[in-house]
Amino acid sequence: MTFRIAQISDTHLSDTKPFFVDNFVRVGEALRRSKPDLVINSGDMTLDGSACEGDLAAGRALHDALGLPVRFLPGNHDLGEAQDAPGHHEPPIDAGRHARYLAHFGPDWWSVEVPGWHVLGLNALLLGSDLTAAIQQEAAISAATSGLGARRLALFLHKPLFDRSADEPEITGRFVNPASRRRLLDSLGTVTPALVACGHVHQYRARESAGTRHVWCTSTGFVIPDRLQPRYGLKEVGYVEHDLRPDGTHDSRLVRVPGVPTLNIADFPEAYGPV
Repeated sequence: MTFRIAQISDTHLSDTKPFFVDNFVRVGEALRRSKPDLVINSGDMTLDGSACEGDLAAGRALHDALGLPVRFLPGNHDLGEAQDAPGHHEPPIDAGRHARYLAHFGPDWWSVEVPGWHVLGLNALLLGSDLTAAIQQEAAISAATSGLGARRLALFLHKPLFDRSADEPEITGRFVNPASRRRLLDSLGTVTPALVACGHVHQYRARESAGTRHVWCTSTGFVIPDRLQPRYGLKEVGYVEHDLRPDGTHDSRLVRVPGVPTLNIADFPEAYGPV
């Protein structure tokens, strides 16, 4: 039986700056009608949870109101930026912010077993971190892949691993940085993930690389103008549905929700300042 995952991402929720809450509520209504087996938010649940604990509480409450099984993965706006990312727009991840995130959203890495598949969620901000939790996550990755057997691996995390190729040398903050990427891929051993799903870039894209399908989930809230961010794929809001079948085959597709507008962050300077 096919296991359906609805991936939402970059919801950027806040009760004091609720600019993107209405889009989230409308997407939530569509999810309740669709009734996926699992909802995964791949990060940036909050507008500014790394600095404002109230945003963490508000983001969690809005997800709980969905009435659906949900798993969470932290983004840089929830937890702070990776320590090896250049020009931190958010403060770097530290033990205090990490503990605060865990108190509101629970585990920041996790595994789900479904017929034919092992779904592994990772905290992308721990990659390249000096926190003890980074070592623990790395051990969990090795344990998951060593016990995989004949099952396929679906990997979920906040940031894309790369643009076009795993050997890209650029350090931009938009993708997992080269040294952290190599360490993550090495920790997978001989396992090639069938699916790597992420968010962060607020664009939808699906492409193959070295035997892996890389799927980028767009935001439910807003897109970023071309003058600030290259156009890698589709700049429109929505969510992604992944079908994982017991025989190891899979499909992913963008879901557009009627009545949900594609907002532009440039029109909301009160959110993060003028862009």
